[in-house]
Amino acid sequence: MNDKVKIIGESLSNIPWEDRPPDSENVVWRSAKNPIIPRDLIPKSNSIFNSAAIPYKNKFAGVFRVDHKSREMKLHRGFSDDGFSWKIDENSIKFICDDPEIANFEYGYDPRLVKLDEKYYITWCNGYNHQPTIGVAYTEEFEKFYQLENAYLPFNRNGVLFPRKINGKYAMLNRPSDNGHTPFGDIFYSESPDMIHWGCHRHVMTPIPFTWQSTKVGAGPIPIETNIGWLLIYHGVLTSCNGFVYSMGAAILDLEKPWKILYRTKPYLMSPQKLYECVGDVPNVFFPCSALTDSETGRITIYYGAADTVTCLAYAKVDELIEFIKGNTI
Repeated sequence: MNDKVKIIGESLSNIPWEDRPPDSENVVWRSAKNPIIPRDLIPKSNSIFNSAAIPYKNKFAGVFRVDHKSREMKLHRGFSDDGFSWKIDENSIKFICDDPEIANFEYGYDPRLVKLDEKYYITWCNGYNHQPTIGVAYTEEFEKFYQLENAYLPFNRNGVLFPRKINGKYAMLNRPSDNGHTPFGDIFYSESPDMIHWGCHRHVMTPIPFTWQSTKVGAGPIPIETNIGWLLIYHGVLTSCNGFVYSMGAAILDLEKPWKILYRTKPYLMSPQKLYECVGDVPNVFFPCSALTDSETGRITIYYGAADTVTCLAYAKVDELIEFIKGNTI
């Protein structure tokens, strides 16, 4: 790995990984095992996608979006020995919450997962008063899950926490939205002294007309800290004559002022091209939601949802990825 580019974080020697195929020159490549989680892994699931994984006790734990056959959107926990094969709890997570107003769970989808202060925090799109906002909860052992106040007023989606405090404050990326399928969307940065009260909002990123990210953008996995900035993997949306197309890009943000973009990809990194990404409940969706990293080797493994139906994997190396972003920036 190039000594000039390093992931700041722990090593993960058992990161799920497949080397780049010999016939590929792409900076990001798909798993040959895709989709790693089928839509019907558990009896009640219509689909399992847009989910988050994290290292846990030398193995892996996760929070999964499971759309039931009733088409209710629920969050389920899961565990894996190797990051490829998952056992997902058939029962959805029941959050513990002292406030009945917040405890009234309507729906939950597109979770993110990060370790902070020796706790595992989950953020997700949470239904409140039949409107989407960002739910926040934590667990210490993936047995009991404690729900906190919603981070924002409706409408909001794609709440993604940073893996450490910035200037003494918790930090989160988010995308103000509307109550529908949101035909617009910019990324904003917000901070909190206590994971309850969120403010000091700063604009980060806006869509770019006539490109793969022309309609809206949203933060994907937890930002990855490197010695040259925060590596943000995000999704961008194009409105085609046949509907939305979700693709993946990346940016490098300033370490202490993450609302400042240093570099941002002009071309997409990945777009829906495989059958399992183009055909499903929602066609043409490549939605990155989680990433595992190994600081020792610079390996990055990305979990993404495909066609709002199944869960897949893609891979990259941090030095190659950052070189590509810097060399192909807007």
